[in-house]
Amino acid sequence: MTISTVYRCVRLLSESVANLPMQYLRLKDGIYSPHVSSRLHYLLTVQPDGARSAFDFFEGIVQEMLLEGNAYIVPVYNPVSMDVDRLVLCSRGSVTHDTLNDRYTVNDLTNGVTGVYDEDEIIHIKNFTSPIDPKRGISTLTHAAIITGASSSAMSEMDNRFRYGGNVRGIITGAKTGVFGYGEFQDTELKKLAKNVGRQVKENSGLFALPEGVSFLQTSMSSTDMQFLGMLQFTVREVCRFFGVHPSFVFDDTSNNYKSAEMANVAFLSHTLNPILCKIESEFNRKLISESLSGKRCFKFDREGLYVCDLEGRARYQTQTIAAGIYTVNEWRAKENRAPVEGGDKVLVSANLRELAQSMNNPTNQNQSSNEEEKQD
Repeated sequence: MTISTVYRCVRLLSESVANLPMQYLRLKDGIYSPHVSSRLHYLLTVQPDGARSAFDFFEGIVQEMLLEGNAYIVPVYNPVSMDVDRLVLCSRGSVTHDTLNDRYTVNDLTNGVTGVYDEDEIIHIKNFTSPIDPKRGISTLTHAAIITGASSSAMSEMDNRFRYGGNVRGIITGAKTGVFGYGEFQDTELKKLAKNVGRQVKENSGLFALPEGVSFLQTSMSSTDMQFLGMLQFTVREVCRFFGVHPSFVFDDTSNNYKSAEMANVAFLSHTLNPILCKIESEFNRKLISESLSGKRCFKFDREGLYVCDLEGRARYQTQTIAAGIYTVNEWRAKENRAPVEGGDKVLVSANLRELAQSMNNPTNQNQSSNEEEKQD
């Protein structure tokens, strides 16, 4: 997270997921609707645990998944009602996973959760899994370790250069002629002189003097020669590839236009964000819904939240759903927290399209066609 690109990618993905409310739905009259009277609805939308909000909860899940490879959530049940009382996101390093016996040993003193749990008792959200160990996720940074290491070295070097004004580096040596001790500097004297010159360079004095018989050989390359900016841009692209984030989302200085930005946004939602949402939904459905209630209950993120700040896209989406008969006007007004209007409960469809056979058999059309033929005669 000390690398700016890694920080931005992790924050973008985690906050994008946390921005979408997860709903606990139940099937009623053939339609899934929010089960607001359930304890799970409150936990997922308001406060999963006493220590964090729903936003912080899902943000922490994605961060643990990306950076550590695994996010562990322990459902704590109420001993009286046997309902889920808390959803505890385990602290980093507090869970040991025995993949051979499918057992989880939790020792999370921070959240007050300890014990040994079976596989079906813990919500385990994994990052990328390898065929060698499909039961345990692998951190994205494990794959990008070489790239992030090079970027970290570049950042440290750039910090040193800017801190001291891009100072040069070199070797101070004595003259090759003269009497030893008089024309040449002895080793101890050269070391003292080197320390003195180094101090003046760090103090950014700009100029420094060398005694007669001493020369300075520059050994460092300039920042331009080392092409730091080019290397940093290279690492930005590489890190973005590992996280599946378009460089424009991390403010990479690339040529961009409206069309490319729109396509980048579509690709991010389809290929990067949606798989993470489906992965979390699938694990919650598998661990918190019994087999007898499968198909009658489900967990699902409200993906309409993606258009919250895109007012133009949201208006276009609302218009298209109304024209297709998916939503009524009053249903959309309720989502926008506005009062219903008269006649807004009617289902509307666009009248621009009709069946070809209906157009051919319509008497009105036939009469119009015959009238046109008589006029032409």
